[in-house]
Formats: sequence, C-alpha cells, structure tokens
Amino acid sequence: MDATAREFNQKSSQMLAAAARGETITVTKNGVAVARMVPVSDDDVPSHPINPMGEIDLPDLGLPDLADDEIEETLRGMGA
Repeated sequence: MDATAREFNQKSSQMLAAAARGETITVTKNGVAVARMVPVSDDDVPSHPINPMGEIDLPDLGLPDLADDEIEETLRGMGA
C-alpha cells in the first residue's frame, strides 16, 4: 500500500492496523518514497534487551587479575 504524507498523518491508526495485518505501507512526500512501515514478527523483537550497549572492547591495562577477596582487602586499606 502507498500513502501520501498527508494520508499517513490523517489515517495513521488505520495504517498501523494494516501493518498489523501484514501489509507494508510506503509513505511518499511529493511523489518520493520517504518511509516504509513494515509488519513486525515475534522474531524481530527480542523479549529483553540483548547487549543494549553493544560489544564493549576494553583495553588491556596490564593490571594483575585479582580475586574478590584481594580487591576487598585492597579497598579496606584505602579507607573504604
């Protein structure tokens, strides 16, 4: 289905319902396609955020690997 920007503005509820039924809507402005509304399947949206920050690559600072109790002991010595 194609719709002008004006039609989309006036009938967005009906167009959302059409997308929910499986239709793809292309919105045009001055005859040029500017947006596309597509149906979303359950596979498209995870039930919870997956890696919301994306992959984080931390630099190697050359620090020793410390166990939790070693970290706590170090912090105690710092007045924590």
